[in-house]
Amino acid sequence: MTTRTPAVREGAAVPLLAAEQLTVRRAHDGATVLPAVDLEIGDGQVLAVTGTSGAGKTTLLRALLDVLPDGLHRPAGTVRWRGAPVPAGRPARRWRRARCGWLGQDPAADLNPLWRVDRLIGEGFTGDTGARAQRVEALMQQLDLPPVLASRRAGEISGGQAQRVALARSLCADPELLVLDEPTSALDRATADLVAEAVRSRRGVPGRCVVLVTHDTRLAAELADRTLVLAVGPRRSTDAEAAPGPQLPAAPAREPCTATAVRLRSSVPPATSAVPATPAKGPPAPTEAPAPPPTAAAPTTEGASRTVAPAPSPAPVLSTRGLILLTPDGTPLLDAGDLDLPAGGWLAVTGPSGTGKTTLLHALAGRRPPAGGELLLHGHPLPRGTRSRDRRMLRAVQLAGQDTVTELNPAHTAGRSVARPLKVFHGMTGAPGRHRARELLEAVGLSTELSHRRPTELSGGQRRRVVLARALAAGPDVLLLDEPTAGLDPVSARLVLDLLDRLRRSGPAILTVTHDPGTAARADQVLHLTGRRLTPRPPTTPDLSPEQRTEPSGVRQHHG
Repeated sequence: MTTRTPAVREGAAVPLLAAEQLTVRRAHDGATVLPAVDLEIGDGQVLAVTGTSGAGKTTLLRALLDVLPDGLHRPAGTVRWRGAPVPAGRPARRWRRARCGWLGQDPAADLNPLWRVDRLIGEGFTGDTGARAQRVEALMQQLDLPPVLASRRAGEISGGQAQRVALARSLCADPELLVLDEPTSALDRATADLVAEAVRSRRGVPGRCVVLVTHDTRLAAELADRTLVLAVGPRRSTDAEAAPGPQLPAAPAREPCTATAVRLRSSVPPATSAVPATPAKGPPAPTEAPAPPPTAAAPTTEGASRTVAPAPSPAPVLSTRGLILLTPDGTPLLDAGDLDLPAGGWLAVTGPSGTGKTTLLHALAGRRPPAGGELLLHGHPLPRGTRSRDRRMLRAVQLAGQDTVTELNPAHTAGRSVARPLKVFHGMTGAPGRHRARELLEAVGLSTELSHRRPTELSGGQRRRVVLARALAAGPDVLLLDEPTAGLDPVSARLVLDLLDRLRRSGPAILTVTHDPGTAARADQVLHLTGRRLTPRPPTTPDLSPEQRTEPSGVRQHHG
């Protein structure tokens, strides 16, 4: 695509921020990651950057601020602030510190886990101690962060709370340029509205401007004065019939029960057998559950379509009885919670940010043992911590976590990350393991070329799908998903949800923590976590189906 430098009209105001021919390439092979982009943001304006996952939205922000990760560089392009060029290197660093507020896509990874929340928020404030404390308190109140959080460390708060703490930190010094990467991706609607109001309050303010990356077209339409749409190649259709998602590779009809077999169906131990209490010496040969009969498609509300789930088995795959959850400082999150997840079932857990939804998933996965209660896998006791679980139990319960930066080993490529559970749980190594890892990556909508990239070379949405593919590689009985569609464009989100709908016909039962109504609408049951209770709710209906979502008017399409 040919682009040209926008000319400044005689007498026209100089934009606060402008970029001309901004280009990013990979260092090792010279491949273009972000083709030349021009943009301008005027006084008091909000620019929204939207587009498909992996199109280069986060790369564009990092190129503007000169904070590209290792392996990427900016061979061409100029960034101007109030008409003056901002050279790369030390001048750009001084400019960022003096003018910019930054909220990254993985805010929890950007916060020092040992610092208190009030220290994190007020770090960049230059006033006296009293003024800083007042500013921190005001921002916490504005973003509905309880005062008790001020004394907690960053490692002791939820993902949604970390997102708001990072936003408060970026706002604290009242920066002239505010740069936000998916600020509402893992927030409930009420909390997301608070974030939107914080952005809206800067719109039209002289000497201030905002660059906002989002997949939320509603948010972009409400807040943005201008919208830049990045796309990879030709514009992709959002029609479900025209662009069906890839299928998860099917297992053989009569799969041999060997250590090297890759299972796609859940293993259910016989009713008369007990789950082993000691670690197994090698991957067991599981007993396969019979696949349920094929199901038909049925329409749902709002024009969306989904697959009718198989009739759930009366015997739950995973259960909790009297589960008690606490924060690290002892604050209660859940009192005596019970839930049952049947074979082939899909259970969604919703609730406000900070109520303990992620803590619930970590307790089920054994990462953060509960304070009390009982866990049952196929009706048999499941040890609370991962260190007490044998290999069969570890394989059976897999978690795809929310924080994609800490979930993946930065030294491992995407292919290696997915291949590891194939080796550990199924003994699959060498070429067969690599081939199977590529199949799983393709199933979640990632090209085989991405299998050779490390996490820092992937977008947030791409990393999220690598984490999902890695969990699927284990062949779990229970798949725990923490905000599986956060940071994904509508097409990629639908692809992932359709894959899970197909997979559970003869594969794992699914428990999803989500703030997305479209994700919760796929579930058979919904539990709402609030007030330290799990309360049943009817399955929700999304505000808009992916097919009904449209781009904001007046957008500029940029194809890479």
